[in-house]
Amino acid sequence: MTNSTPFTQFILDAYLDVGLLKYLVFITVMCLYIVIIVSNVLLIVVICVNRSLHEPMYFFLCSLFVNELLGSTAVFPLLLTEILRDIHTIPVSFCFLQIFSIYSYANIELCILAAMSYDRYLSICHPLQYHTNMTSTKVAVLIALTWGFPVVEVGVMVSLSAPLHLCGNVIPKVYCDNYYIVKLACSDITVNNFYGIVYTVIIICSVLSVIIYSYSKILKVCFSGSKQTRHKAVSTCTPHIVSLLNFCFGCCFEIFQSRFNMTYLPTVLRVFLSLYFLTCQPLFSPLIYGLNLTKIRNICKSIFCVNRMFYNLSVSAELGSNRHRWLISASVLCCSVTP
Repeated sequence: MTNSTPFTQFILDAYLDVGLLKYLVFITVMCLYIVIIVSNVLLIVVICVNRSLHEPMYFFLCSLFVNELLGSTAVFPLLLTEILRDIHTIPVSFCFLQIFSIYSYANIELCILAAMSYDRYLSICHPLQYHTNMTSTKVAVLIALTWGFPVVEVGVMVSLSAPLHLCGNVIPKVYCDNYYIVKLACSDITVNNFYGIVYTVIIICSVLSVIIYSYSKILKVCFSGSKQTRHKAVSTCTPHIVSLLNFCFGCCFEIFQSRFNMTYLPTVLRVFLSLYFLTCQPLFSPLIYGLNLTKIRNICKSIFCVNRMFYNLSVSAELGSNRHRWLISASVLCCSVTP
C-alpha cells in the first residue's frame, strides 16, 4: 500500500537525552527483554511437551504467551536501537508495521482474556458438561477467532491510515501510534474517526460483555456453592483477574494519555506508563500463571529439580575423577622416590 505523504520517515520525539546513562538504560531494557523471552518460551514449551497440560485452559494460556512474545518483539528491538541513537527516526513502512503489530497484540490479548473467562465459567458453573461443551474443535475455533477477528480489524484500520496525506512527521512517543498519525493528517479523516469509534465499541463491548457475564455467574456459584467450589474458583480465577486488571490498567492509561492533555506529568513517567502494557504484561503473565497454577508450578519445579540433580551428579563425577587421578599421581610419585 502506497502512502501519499511526502515524508519517508517519522520522528519519535519522546526519547530523552540522558547522556552516558543511555548505556545503563540499554542494558536494563535488554535484560528485561531476555527475561520476557525466556519466561514465555519456557511456559510455552512446558505446556506443549506435557500431555497432562493439554487442556483448554492451558491451550488458551499458550496462545496468550505466544501473543505476548509477538507484542514485546514489536516494540523492544526498535526501543533498544533508538536508545543508543542520537536521531530517533523510523521509516514510514516500518512505522505502520509496528502499529499493526502493537494494535493486534493489544486486541488479541483482550480477546484471549475474554475467552479464558468464558472457559473458567464453563469449568466452574458447568463442571459435569465442561468437556462436552469445551471440545478440542471449539477450543481451536475460539483461538482462531481471538486471533483472526482483531487482525482483520487492525488491518482495515492501518489500510485507512496509510494513504492519508500528512502535514507533519513528528510523533510524541517512543513508538508509532495510529492516533497521532491520524492527528497529523491534512486530508479528510471522517472515515478514520468513524471506523475508530465503531472498532473500539465492538472490541470493548464484546470483551466486557463476555467477562462480566462469566464472572457474574462464577460469583453466583461461589456464594451458593460448596467450599470446594469456592476454592477451585479462587485458585483458577485469581491469576486471570490479576492479569486482566494489570493489562486494562496499562491500556486505560495509554488511551487517556493519547486523548487528553497529560503534559503535567513528568516525561519519564509518561514514557514508562505508555510502555506499561507492552512490557509489564508479557513480564508478569508468566510469573502470575506459573506461580499460581499448581500444575504448571509443579512441572517447573520438577524440571529445575531434575536439572539440579544432573548438575550435582556431573560435579560429583568430576570430583571423583579428579580424586582418582590425584591418588594415581600420588602412588606414582611414592613409587618413584622409594629406593
